[in-house]
Amino acid sequence: MGDMTNSDFYSKNQSNEGNHAAAGSFGCTVEDLRNLMELRGNEAIVKIQEDYGGVEGLCQRLQTSPTEGLEGVAPDLAKRREVYGQNLIPPKKPKTFMQLVWEALQDVTLIILELAAMISLGLSFYQPPGEGSEGCGAAAAGAEDEGEAEAGWIEGAAILLSVVCVVLVTAFNDWSKEKQFRGLQSRIEQEQKFQVVRGSQVIQLPVADIVVGDIAQIKYGDLLPADGVLIQGNDLKIDESSLTGESDHVRKAADKDPMLLSGTHVMEGSGRMVVTAVGVNSQTGIIFTLLGAGEGEEEKKEKKGQAMEDGQQLADCSHPSSHPIATIATDGAAGANAPGNASLVNGKMQDGNAENNQTKVKKQDGAAAMEMQPLKSAEGGETDEREKKKANVSKKEKSVLQGKLTKLAVQIGKAGLLMSAITVIILVLYFAIDNFVLQKRLWLPECTPVYIQYFVKFFIIGVTVLVVAVPEGLPLAVTISLAYSVKKMMKDNNLVRHLDACETMGNATAICSDKTGTLTTNRMTAVQCYVGDVHYKVIPDPSAINAKTLDCLVNAISINSAYTTKILPPDKEGGLPKQVGNKTECGLLGLVLELKRDYQTIRNQLPEEKLYKVYTFNSVRKSMSTVIKLPDGSFRMYSKGASEIVLKKCSRILSDVGEARVFRPRDRDEMVKKVIEPMACDGLRTICVGYRDFPADPEPNWEEENNILSDLTAVCVVGIEDPVRPEVPDAIQKCQRAGITVRMVTGDNINTARAIAIKCGIIHPGEDFLCIDGKEFNRRIRNEKGEVEQERIDKVWPKLRVLARSSPTDKHTLVKGIIDSTLVDQRQVVAVTGDGTNDGPALKKADVGFAMGIAGTDVAKEASDIILTDDNFSSIVKAVMWGRNVYDSISKFLQFQLTVNVVAVIVAFTGACITQDSPLKAVQMLWVNLIMDTFASLALATEPPTESLLMRKPYGRDKPLISSTMTKNILGHGVYQLTIIFTLLFVGEQIFDIDSGRNAPLHSPPSEHYTIIFNTFVMMQLFNEINARKIHGERNVFDGIFRNPIFCSIVLGTFAIQIVIVQFGGKPFSCSPLDLEKWMWCVFLGLGELVWGQVISTIPNSKLRFLRRAGQLTKKDEMPEEDMNEDNEEIDHAERELRRGQILWFRGLNRIQTQIEVVNTFKSGTSFQGALRRQSSTTSQNQDVTNVSSPSHVSLSNALSSPTSTTAVPAGQC
Repeated sequence: MGDMTNSDFYSKNQSNEGNHAAAGSFGCTVEDLRNLMELRGNEAIVKIQEDYGGVEGLCQRLQTSPTEGLEGVAPDLAKRREVYGQNLIPPKKPKTFMQLVWEALQDVTLIILELAAMISLGLSFYQPPGEGSEGCGAAAAGAEDEGEAEAGWIEGAAILLSVVCVVLVTAFNDWSKEKQFRGLQSRIEQEQKFQVVRGSQVIQLPVADIVVGDIAQIKYGDLLPADGVLIQGNDLKIDESSLTGESDHVRKAADKDPMLLSGTHVMEGSGRMVVTAVGVNSQTGIIFTLLGAGEGEEEKKEKKGQAMEDGQQLADCSHPSSHPIATIATDGAAGANAPGNASLVNGKMQDGNAENNQTKVKKQDGAAAMEMQPLKSAEGGETDEREKKKANVSKKEKSVLQGKLTKLAVQIGKAGLLMSAITVIILVLYFAIDNFVLQKRLWLPECTPVYIQYFVKFFIIGVTVLVVAVPEGLPLAVTISLAYSVKKMMKDNNLVRHLDACETMGNATAICSDKTGTLTTNRMTAVQCYVGDVHYKVIPDPSAINAKTLDCLVNAISINSAYTTKILPPDKEGGLPKQVGNKTECGLLGLVLELKRDYQTIRNQLPEEKLYKVYTFNSVRKSMSTVIKLPDGSFRMYSKGASEIVLKKCSRILSDVGEARVFRPRDRDEMVKKVIEPMACDGLRTICVGYRDFPADPEPNWEEENNILSDLTAVCVVGIEDPVRPEVPDAIQKCQRAGITVRMVTGDNINTARAIAIKCGIIHPGEDFLCIDGKEFNRRIRNEKGEVEQERIDKVWPKLRVLARSSPTDKHTLVKGIIDSTLVDQRQVVAVTGDGTNDGPALKKADVGFAMGIAGTDVAKEASDIILTDDNFSSIVKAVMWGRNVYDSISKFLQFQLTVNVVAVIVAFTGACITQDSPLKAVQMLWVNLIMDTFASLALATEPPTESLLMRKPYGRDKPLISSTMTKNILGHGVYQLTIIFTLLFVGEQIFDIDSGRNAPLHSPPSEHYTIIFNTFVMMQLFNEINARKIHGERNVFDGIFRNPIFCSIVLGTFAIQIVIVQFGGKPFSCSPLDLEKWMWCVFLGLGELVWGQVISTIPNSKLRFLRRAGQLTKKDEMPEEDMNEDNEEIDHAERELRRGQILWFRGLNRIQTQIEVVNTFKSGTSFQGALRRQSSTTSQNQDVTNVSSPSHVSLSNALSSPTSTTAVPAGQC
């Protein structure tokens, strides 16, 4: 088996290796390069030196230039792809449509329906013998004409058909979602570009176009797209945890450890590398393919649980060469399951769309390929991950709506079951009493089949009642509503990765947003500067600045910034110049251009290789410095960074004549007050630029960073503006109106953050709120030991609006603190935005994580639920609107559906009890049920959202799904419809002067009387559907009806079909054609619904006390279930009911025991107090018992056998 997978796996590459002739022209084969990339550290350097003559030699063999890159001519690129492969890893196969259908069939409601349909079908074909036994009793079962007898199977078939509809719609939705995700994935992949040098030009290439031999430029935040060898690097640190599980960053240098692996993250620094392996031949690709090859087998083995063979088989397919991926991780073998990588394994991986994420997980597992156990653990990792994924799925709290709906469906199902059971019992009893008691008939053996047939008929009526009671439109409504919303949200720049995130967003109570790029435009421009003792409010003319100072400033900015950062001419005439690379640096380069200088000429004189040493920017340093060697052999270091940090390291400052003068701490304090704070209060980010000169001899020790980065000379302070997006203040106001608190979490200085927060409207002057920085935040929430305490967080978060200078950990702590808080009645539902690699944990922890589509790193996108394709805060508000719309759509549907159900069930039930026959025939019921359900769910679930949705507070987790207004509407309309139908049923024949349809003899043709009842019923539902469009008691139910063409077409369509059924339905539908006058009456009675709706909405809810009680009941009811959910084990509802039954049973037992005890105590005359004491202890046990959610009978039986409760009960007396 293993060998076979090997050959599959290598078949792709075999052609390459056989391709020696072609590879000959390149001087190294795929296999050579692959073996090379498996080495690390010194081994790798020795190998490159010995076999290739250094990196230059390697570049020569690959026919590329380390500085100018490939020429980029098509034949050469094509040849490289042919020999070394493309930079693509083939994606995992998507689920087939049939698999999705099978998954959709697992729905509980559908299973109940399927069973009902099977029974119904089976019974319809059951024809008992002995039809003609006249003496066996009256036709007490009521009139059932032969048309209906022949059409008996229609009922079962119709139910099955409805199930098929629901399943196909669900499966189709999943399928199109998967397709969308794949499209999306490829879109994300196409958007992922990388900087490559070709023909000595730096260009951005889609990752898939990179070939072996390309020279790639790497910088902070990159996810490396291919394996390569470092040519030149500045302070480069790589996070290889995705491969090795080592959480420490690995320092890379051309002379120490030049091997760079695909899928690892650049955490610091920059550099250039020559690409040596792409696609399936890169380290990621190798592990990925191994896992891909082993996966099918692994599933089979998993079932048999033959873990041992698994290891064997996978070890086989590890590698043909003698050393598999052995040397990836000498330390990684242990690290593969280290906590460092857990976060990735738990990644939310939905629908196989997280290609990158899988790559990561797989890389990390492959790291363990160490001893002979190698790929056992690698594959085991995958299995683990699968298990974890399974665990995760069950542990992830159900979305608010799902929880409420499941509960509701179970309650409705129970009620329906009860009604149908009572119907059957009453019919059977009536029949039995009528025949055997009143008419004193004997049960004759030859009559048995006839009686059985009667009972079967009764059972069918019962099943019909049940079918009408179960709202099978519910799952459909949810699916349609969510799918429709997700499609539309794409247009609103929300790319939903997890369906339930859309609905959770509607309940959001807090949004923690980044500042840069989300609230602001992320287009930095320098607007103020302080240079030569003068604070310029606008950028000065170059002539105003001393020439020496100007030169120093221009050099400092041009050299001490990433050479990949550039300002390019605008795409369109008259547009703004294009900023490429780090936006803050772009702002500074913009300043150089405004001072009429060109940064490119300076960079050309001093190319990147000539830079002596670079200290790149990171979140600890908060500054960047570059050392250059001057012609006289001495050194100069330019430095720039956050002004308060860099100024602390300055001991001199350039004066107005360009001379350095002493800069004392008190001068610094004055400068902070007079320059930096005013700039920050205008919402500017302040950057200080400085330099320091070092002698040639002795050369300083560059590793002693603290000594080097001190004693600087300040050149200038620049105020950089990142303007607030124009639409943001309005969006934030909408959020606040909607009861959502917006908090800004940013890395910027506190004054800048506060100024921007005021501009956005997050804080209003004079309000009671907190703006603090990370340091203060940590001081407030941690105890003496430095541990975070929930009570302390609870004192901070309600008033917190701005958290400045915050680290990613602070963000995670804040989100977790708000979610876990029990300070307010409702559990807070938190949405978070993030773009950086280190925002991953916070995005995962939040209820809804938003990643930035443009500025976001790949890691952030993987951890998120929704991707904002335009990085804009106002898109989040759209997501809230859509989320609330989903919730409301489903409430509208419920209001309509429950009215239909209540009325239909009561009519069928009372009809069956009084006239022994349902006025609405089974097939008619199903038309009402199926078509109304399915069509109504379509009509009401596709209402577009309106701004008014943002005028109310979020619903919260424990608000009952059916509000008191909805209950009022359901009961109100139910009363109207029942009154009309029963009036028609009992006096209809007199009103319309037609023959009565009641107690009609067997096999009589359909009566006009019953047809009018059926038709009026459907008309009332149609007009009530319009009423159902509003659920908050609004008066105008027609408001915006034409904005929803689907709704209009469905109402008209249903009306048309109803005409066809009544006029031409005949026997299968038990309908007799009606004339125009009767039709007008039916429509008129239906229109009455609209008038009645107005009457209902005038009744104030406060008058209807019992409605409020109904709401509270559901709340109380929810409590134990919530407790059970906390246990994180998903219990299905049947099981939950069972447990509740057990609890009640034990409670009963306990009470009986207590009473026996009391009696015994009286008998034996011991003190009454003792018994009471015992009783109270038992009661307290009862209270404990209600909260038990572990296998409850264990703890309960313990409680029962506990000595206290049984002391006084002798064995015999139980």
